[in-house]
Amino acid sequence: MARATALTPLGVAALSLLVEEPMHPYEMYQLLIARHEDRLVKVRPGTLYHAVGRLEDQGLVAATGTDRGGNRPERTTYTISAAGREAFTTWLQDMLAAPVNEYPAFPLAISEAYNLPAGVVVELLDRRLQALEEQLGFLVSGEDLLAKKGVERKYWIDVQFQQSTLRAEIAWIRNLQDQLRSGELPW
Repeated sequence: MARATALTPLGVAALSLLVEEPMHPYEMYQLLIARHEDRLVKVRPGTLYHAVGRLEDQGLVAATGTDRGGNRPERTTYTISAAGREAFTTWLQDMLAAPVNEYPAFPLAISEAYNLPAGVVVELLDRRLQALEEQLGFLVSGEDLLAKKGVERKYWIDVQFQQSTLRAEIAWIRNLQDQLRSGELPW
């Protein structure tokens, strides 16, 4: 069995869908897009097919059949294997229990920002704030829609997590900008 830590984010998303029910990769892709999971994992049809192929090679999923509807190409349906359930569960438990340094680019960029004039940094951060506020607005409206549709909260707690992290980043950036504008932070 493949180690749970070897799972890619897209592999995890695919396994999660197969926990729900057997399906083919294009169906997985459509469902990920419909659920806006592309805000959590980078997904394209081709990469999803490759991810499912790797999962099959690792024995984490198994083909259950192939069908062809009308003029559509053949589609292979997959199901999660016992090893796949175990790998998925282990990955999920590990990620929930222990922080992992994911090396996001923004902390590196902010650590090197002193190489630019303070005014330029403030201006660039204004652009970032605009994008972050748009993302936050999208998540807030999505949360409202999900609540109105009666979707159980357990299915979208990630939306609330993302809202919290966005709000924290927005507040931190505004504080930094205030310090740069006032001269409190020598540049």
